[in-house]
Formats: sequence, C-alpha cells, structure tokens
Amino acid sequence: MIRKLGLGTGLVLVMTLSACGGGGGGLLGTGLFSGGGGGGGLFASRGAAVPLEEQDALTIYQQGEAELERGRPDRAAAQFIEVERLHPYSEWASRGLIMAAFAYHEDEDYENARIAAQRYLDFYPGEEDAAYAQYLLALSYYDQIDQVGRDQGIAFQALQALRDVIEGYPDSEYTQDAILRFEVAFDHLAGKEMEIGRYYLRRQHYTAAINRFRVVVEQFQTTSHTPEALMRLVEAYLALGLTDEAQTAGAILGYNFQASPFYDDAFRQLTGQNLSMEAQGEGWLRDVWRQTVRGDWL
Repeated sequence: MIRKLGLGTGLVLVMTLSACGGGGGGLLGTGLFSGGGGGGGLFASRGAAVPLEEQDALTIYQQGEAELERGRPDRAAAQFIEVERLHPYSEWASRGLIMAAFAYHEDEDYENARIAAQRYLDFYPGEEDAAYAQYLLALSYYDQIDQVGRDQGIAFQALQALRDVIEGYPDSEYTQDAILRFEVAFDHLAGKEMEIGRYYLRRQHYTAAINRFRVVVEQFQTTSHTPEALMRLVEAYLALGLTDEAQTAGAILGYNFQASPFYDDAFRQLTGQNLSMEAQGEGWLRDVWRQTVRGDWL
C-alpha cells in the first residue's frame, strides 16, 4: 500500500515494502531489492532481450519500479500501464494501474494521472488502494490550480475530488491532508473573486465589483478574504451613494472582524461621511446581518 508522510509543507510519498520472504504483500513487495533467488530481482537478465509481450507481469512491473528509482517517472508509467494491458487478469494488474497513476503524477502528466486513477476506481473500487487512487485524482486537479490563471474550473474540480476523498474514505490516511488542501483550494477561489472584484473597483465599475465581493460574502464567508470583501463593499456602495448598504456592510464587518485592519478602513470611510457602522434598510446584506446576529453566518 502507498502511504504519505507530511514533511514541512511538502508531501513525501513512500512505498511500503513487504517483509523479506513474504508472499507478495505490499505494493512494492516484489523482491526488487532482494539478493536471493526466487523472484529474479531488478537486474535479472531474463527480461533484457525478451520482447515486452513475452515478459511476465512481475518482470514488467519491476522494470517500472526500476525506472522510478532512476528518476524517470514517464518511462515508469509506460511500464506500469503495460502490466495491466498485457496481463489484465493477473494480481499485478491493479498494482500496475495505481503505480501508473502515481508515476504520471510524479511526471506532472496530470491528465493521464487522472485517467489512470479513475480507471483504478472504476475497475477496483474495493481494493485497499482505492482511497489513494481518489486522493491522486484530487491531487491531479489541486496541483494545477496555480497554473490556470483566471480559469477557476480546475479549482472547483479539485474541491469536488477532495470532497470525495473526505466523504468517501473518512478513515483513510489521506483524509486529513485532503481536508487541509480543500481549505486551501476554497480560499484560492475566494481570492480569485477578490482579485477580479478589485480590478473592477479600480476601474470604477462598481456594480461588477459588488457582484464579485458579494460572492465572497455569501459563498466563501469562512475564508480569510471575507473582511476585505466587506470593506470593499463599503467602498463601492459609498461610491454609488448607497449609504444603507455601505453601513450594513460595515456593521457586519464590525460585528465579526473588529480586530481586522479592514475594519479600521471601513470605519474611516463611513465616519468620514458622518455615517455609522449600523445595519440600515433591507436587501441581501441585511439578510446576512440577520444571519450574523443569529450566529448562522460564520
């Protein structure tokens, strides 16, 4: 089985080797590093000149392991895929497939990592590495979040795949890491909304800016971006002359985030126009205010 270990902010994937003389248990328990007889090992000469189609599943699998050891995950993935293709009914087929997903991910070939991981889930949903396959599927989206610019589709897919790990495998060793990554991806989405909202605000497109900040307040209120979103709403509504909405946004900010520097900014903006930070009027912000008072918003 594959397990992960946290090391600082990174993620170290380690392979658990089976005990010497075991019966083939464990994902890499293939006799790869054994010096004794029985399995051939990494440097057995029997596979050197034999066509791939004539090699047994174990030999091909070990060649994939060897490519990983040499730091060539692309070649490793190709070998592991061949295990399943050429020996689909062997005990090594599922192992080859999950290792192919891992190797593709190591090679940053995220599309093929997803394909291999999903194929594992489709054909081997009850196997012990199903949780890891779902985790790899989620990582293949998560690791692309910063590569897609303003396109937030990948982040949404990462959230869904991470949720599948959390809800589908709540007792797995990958769940806690999935929860942490879910929170980061959620915060990332809110940050993108803020980025676009600030862009509109700088260009005095106040209604468009308000729509973006509203998304943060209503859908991403548990993220670190909510205090700024409320302050920017104060700014945008004041620019439009909508003082009731500006005051209500300030009231929500003061009730929940009085220690935030964004509260000070909103306070100065409102009091500078002889306005108080008290909820006024009706509208969507008033609804948020009522939820805040009831304790239902955060």
